Amino acid sequence: MHPPFDARIEACRRRLETVGAELLICFPSPNLTYLTGFVESPSERHFLLFVPRDGAPAIVAPAMYGAQLESLGVANVRLWDDETDPLAVVEDVLEGMALESADSADEPTVLLDDRMWTTFNHDLRSLLPGAEFGLASAALEELRIRKDETELAALRRAGEIADRVSLEIRSRGEELVGTTEAELASEIDSLLAAEGGGEPAFETIVAAGPNGARPHHHPGDREIERGEPIVLDFGAFVGSDLEAGTARYPGDQTRTIVVGEPPAEYERVHEAVREAQRAAVEAVEPGVEAGEIDRVARSVIDEAGYGDAFVHRTGHGVGLEVHEPPYITAGNDRELEPGMVFSVEPGIYLEGEFGVRIEDLVAVTDGGCERLNNSPRGWESGRDVDR
Repeated sequence: MHPPFDARIEACRRRLETVGAELLICFPSPNLTYLTGFVESPSERHFLLFVPRDGAPAIVAPAMYGAQLESLGVANVRLWDDETDPLAVVEDVLEGMALESADSADEPTVLLDDRMWTTFNHDLRSLLPGAEFGLASAALEELRIRKDETELAALRRAGEIADRVSLEIRSRGEELVGTTEAELASEIDSLLAAEGGGEPAFETIVAAGPNGARPHHHPGDREIERGEPIVLDFGAFVGSDLEAGTARYPGDQTRTIVVGEPPAEYERVHEAVREAQRAAVEAVEPGVEAGEIDRVARSVIDEAGYGDAFVHRTGHGVGLEVHEPPYITAGNDRELEPGMVFSVEPGIYLEGEFGVRIEDLVAVTDGGCERLNNSPRGWESGRDVDR
């Protein structure tokens, strides 16, 4: 393996020992990317990474990936072609690992990728009829939840790209009037790419007027009107600066702006959301429970009289996936630690009228947190707005 992936494999082995498992098996997913840097979409073909608690990792993959896998530094790569039964190759790899439980009275415990398709899950269970099975997150969540400097650098770049696009869209002011939600979403995607981003990290949200009351509105052919709030939620993947591998990390930012004069109640609502977001970010520091950040944001909105209109959690972790632990939600007693990255995105949604959401990503530091987004959070638009 190559840095940092050799260190991640070793850390995975230690976690397997901690949770009492003998083997972890991944298929194309963020878990496989985390451990190897390799990005691939799931398919019907058997593509599996095996990480035993003792011994070297192995990969079983279709022969067409041979050249790509050479750069990973995994010595034991078993390729199969269309004339080969992939299950026979998988069975041979498993037999070579000679799995034995740490407690000879128990069957070995095997952790399968949380995202593994049922067909591969079924195949592996048939080849290991005596094993106990669990989820790979039992070992990997504790590793992935704290980002290293390489990951943080990528997330910062993704945040900077989103900031620049946010500034550009906000500066257009009156030019936005008459544009459809779908047209503006497409333009945002193009700007993200022009600023150095890869593909959008999720479907870009442009929700104008009453559509803003739907937190995950899909942009349509509604034209943006003067004086109505526009919820803009977007981000792009960026490649991390790794010695080997193609891992990607996303941006995720939300701003709510208005062209012209907003509705009468809007400024009060926007200020409540902005204050809730500010208070929640200021509460972030090591040792604080994730649920406390949600409580702080929610208390500000409750006090403003809009508690029933805050209909989602305050945030979600961000890393190789746009949504991953830690989840900033009521009742989550997970204590924050340096290296954790998550969104802080309170919102108020008034059905039939408008919605307001403000979102930044933050990284927990030794003494508090670092905002990864720094574009203006106010609602004003136009070229003369203070940047």
